[in-house]
Amino acid sequence: MNSYKLYKLICKNADLKEARHPMLDKNRFMKFLMAFMWLYYAAILLFMGVVMAMGMRNSYNGVAAFHVFDGGLLYLLITDFWVRFILQETPAQQAQPYALLPIRRSFLMKVYLTRSGLAWGNLYWGFLLVPFALIAIAIPLGWGATIGWLLGWWLLLVMNGYAYLFCRALIMKHMAWLLLPIAIHGALLAIMLVPDKDPLDMPCTLFMYGFLKWEVLPFLCVGTLIAFLYWANYKLQMGMVYDEVGKKEEKEIKHATQLNFLNRYGKLGEYLKLEVKQRLRNKTVRMSFFVGLGFMILLSGLMYFSDVYDNSFMRSFICLYNYIVLGMMTLITIMCYEGNYIDGLMSRRESILQLLTAKYYFNVLLLFIPPIILLPLMIIGKMSVWMNVGYFFFTAGVIYPAFFQMAVYNNNTLPMNTKITSKQGNTTQQIFSTIIFFIPIGLERAATALLGEPWGYLFLAVLGIIGVATHQYWLRNVYTRFMARRYKNMEGFRASRQS
Repeated sequence: MNSYKLYKLICKNADLKEARHPMLDKNRFMKFLMAFMWLYYAAILLFMGVVMAMGMRNSYNGVAAFHVFDGGLLYLLITDFWVRFILQETPAQQAQPYALLPIRRSFLMKVYLTRSGLAWGNLYWGFLLVPFALIAIAIPLGWGATIGWLLGWWLLLVMNGYAYLFCRALIMKHMAWLLLPIAIHGALLAIMLVPDKDPLDMPCTLFMYGFLKWEVLPFLCVGTLIAFLYWANYKLQMGMVYDEVGKKEEKEIKHATQLNFLNRYGKLGEYLKLEVKQRLRNKTVRMSFFVGLGFMILLSGLMYFSDVYDNSFMRSFICLYNYIVLGMMTLITIMCYEGNYIDGLMSRRESILQLLTAKYYFNVLLLFIPPIILLPLMIIGKMSVWMNVGYFFFTAGVIYPAFFQMAVYNNNTLPMNTKITSKQGNTTQQIFSTIIFFIPIGLERAATALLGEPWGYLFLAVLGIIGVATHQYWLRNVYTRFMARRYKNMEGFRASRQS
């Protein structure tokens, strides 16, 4: 088979992979939900493109609408970068299923890097950019300028995608690399937001105007950056894949944490130890925990030092995010890590029920971390104490039970130490976790609008308290449904388990 046919076959397999995922194949509702969410956000971007084009046209003292939009170039690229963490895999993750086949890894890496650059996801922002360009550019300047402007934006998004892949690979190697994009984007936001006048507005505007005028220099600059980032990704991810697939020997643990104080709780205490040791000893679980903790501190710090996020929606979003992120990191993939040793768990009567109970107790204990992080915001009055009370109990009694329902349907094993070549979760889990962010906020806004601010939050707290008080009943229900599907789930765990 020549290189072109092999390229087509790999692309075909990659396109079919998500469509044939067992969870999607069994759940038609999830297929509908995925399509709905895709169209929903596309409609939002389309609406924003039209509204921004018409609103900017006469609002800035005669300045063209596209000049105003281009001044915010960096805001869109920063948003695009962080959104990719939810949706985009690295080429090393995609190449892993072919590791044992007689195909050169260098060829696989080039295939997936090329596909990453040409991915349809890089065109998703077109729902915002195309209607904006048709109104703000095509009418006054013609189609040539419109095509040049859109082509320039597409190249910038491709470049941003390769920059994301580079940073994501480093972060998966060691979480400390997360400071690299945070430092760069934080510095850019400080430069743009702290002074009275944004000093980067005019350079961004002139740079994008060069695309519109089909000048060579902007295209050459972006093309050079794309080529450099492509090469950097190839070198970095090839080396990291070799290290991980080669199973380099880990250092021996010299000091084991005993956690003897949990012995008094019997088998439940043993499973609580297991939850703690997962986060202390296993790379993937530990990294997820610290990434979640880092984002909690980052968002809270941005709100503390800046007035940009002082609107009611962002207050609700940051408060909710702080309370659910640590639990979501592991509960959305609940039982997937246990798939590595599911046969041992199933050998003892009701061990799964005790495991689920320990997971619930442990994640409820983690809910005492967000109030500590949000305390400075409550002291200065940017965050309501009642909001924290409401979301604390609502998370423990409503959101966590929703996450635990995934235990019935999750049947793909996730590696606990492999970080580069493994995919963390599937599209269904990612979409479910995204939806969880918006339903509680909508319920909170409706409750506070109808009952008033303190009583709306107390309503959320009461719902949560009911869920906490009945946790033994709904945990038993989850356990019963899991056991009804145990053979099907165990088959999936074994089939997806890495050797």
